Amino acid sequence: MGQYQAFRVELQEKIAHVVIDRPDKINAMNAAFWTEIIDIFRWADETDEVRVVVLSGAGKHFSSGIDLNLLAQVSSQLGKDVGRNALTLRRKILELQASFNAVDQCSKPVLAAIQGYCLGGAIDLVSACDMRYCSLDVQFAIKEIDIGMAADVGTLQRLPRLIGDGMLRELAYTGRTIEAAEAREIGLVNRVFETHDTLLSGVMDIARSIAAKSPVAVRGTKAMIGYMRDHRVDDGLDYVATWNAAMLQSADLRVAMMAHMSKQNPEFAD
Repeated sequence: MGQYQAFRVELQEKIAHVVIDRPDKINAMNAAFWTEIIDIFRWADETDEVRVVVLSGAGKHFSSGIDLNLLAQVSSQLGKDVGRNALTLRRKILELQASFNAVDQCSKPVLAAIQGYCLGGAIDLVSACDMRYCSLDVQFAIKEIDIGMAADVGTLQRLPRLIGDGMLRELAYTGRTIEAAEAREIGLVNRVFETHDTLLSGVMDIARSIAAKSPVAVRGTKAMIGYMRDHRVDDGLDYVATWNAAMLQSADLRVAMMAHMSKQNPEFAD
């Protein structure tokens, strides 16, 4: 797992708990954050023992978004030539996008446990997760509009599918803050928990229940749902037929059937 500057990572009960660990900086996303998250999610993806990932933030807040020092650093690299500046900025933006693509493309389900501030870049991050859960004190805001830019690392691409087009537009154009009840109402989060502690223990319970399922079946389910984001229904049906032609031969089916018939809890291999 390695040592990280911006994260703490623990693996227990087949659940990788990935914690953004800069509480004194409101978990702002510094240079280390953007490179380390790629390594962490590659590790989670390739490690068979990891069945589910839970993503949370240390301290009172999930994350205040991109570290403004990082933006200053990028602007210091710009010169006088517009074309060269554009190439530099484009390269940097694509690099940052790759960090959250790593979360989205992880073959294991990723559950976000969100408390306090979830602002700007943090919205881009949680929109790349499979599910989102929050505590009562949560505050979501697409802040980019307030610093004079369009969000560019995934919010505008992923959120319309989660909360609908009109709602996304309202939040993106106004930058207004939404709290737990509204987040639940628009489908941004699946469930609201009262405190930070009940949030984390509740999300861990959900993660444990996923970790107990066939990892082959969970991976297939995630792959099929992901595929349907940009394919037609008939393409998706064709793909799942091909996928399951192989996967239905897995021992996990026999294990699941036997357990179901004998009313036992199944134990699946990694």
